[in-house]
Amino acid sequence: MDIKKELRPLVKKISCMILILIFACIGCGKKRDTLVVASKPHAEQYILAEMITLLIEVHTDIKVEQKLGIGGGTSNIHPAMEKGEIDIYPEYTGTGWLFVLKENLMDDSEKMYDETKRKYLENYNIHWLNLYGFNNTYGLALKKSLAEELGIKTYSDLANKSGDLIFGAEYDFYEREDGYTGLSKAYDFEFKDAVELDIGLKYDAIESNNVDVINVFSTDGLLSKYNFQILEDDRHYFPAYQGATLVRGEVLEKHPKLEDLLNQLGGKIDDKVMIELNYKVEGENEDPREVAKAFLIENGLIQE
Repeated sequence: MDIKKELRPLVKKISCMILILIFACIGCGKKRDTLVVASKPHAEQYILAEMITLLIEVHTDIKVEQKLGIGGGTSNIHPAMEKGEIDIYPEYTGTGWLFVLKENLMDDSEKMYDETKRKYLENYNIHWLNLYGFNNTYGLALKKSLAEELGIKTYSDLANKSGDLIFGAEYDFYEREDGYTGLSKAYDFEFKDAVELDIGLKYDAIESNNVDVINVFSTDGLLSKYNFQILEDDRHYFPAYQGATLVRGEVLEKHPKLEDLLNQLGGKIDDKVMIELNYKVEGENEDPREVAKAFLIENGLIQE
């Protein structure tokens, strides 16, 4: 018996299978990479996430999967970043410094950004890119008529009247240590009740007198629409919350050009611009993607 002759069909079959596997792997390599871009559940985050998405889609071959409006905000997005389930999202320095890193309050906003950037890289291999240019810090608001009736202008004034008032905020504000818990300790707030509200319904809740006081963001688009009294943080509890894009280190190692691409948003969005963009979504019900697209075109970051 000629063993070599008998084995030839088998060898050919194995060779064909190997070639098929090789070509299959090559084909896989040609498929576009996919990155997951996430956001928290409010207009500003939707707009920023859409800007990030459009820059990637227009200028690269990378496919973007969006996970927008994640409930719980940072408390759910950060662990997902660590696990590699989310690759990119917009975040705020005060949140990273106080809530994630659990560091003490720092008055120097530039130093806080630098230290937050350094510690995120060391601890999580997550990069903070350039600051957008706006500071979306927290504030407390109530109807101007009620504020004038009760003589409330500052957080300390509010503390003295808090036992008669109902406070409302989104879930994330109650979860974070720099949110409701820390604020209440700093000012000795003892509200009659503290209720959880959908972030998009806070303004309706205070307008309909379901709550008396709400937390707001300094870049909220709807602030210009309502007759609210924004209270003075007289003990300077809230730090700077400057926005920036966060990207996992493994992503930048694989796609190093992404850093320069996304850094083009740095310094382009000041407080006034962010308020205007937010109002287009919150006040005029425009699509966040269309608002983001128009901004990028206007600033020469993508072509029409």
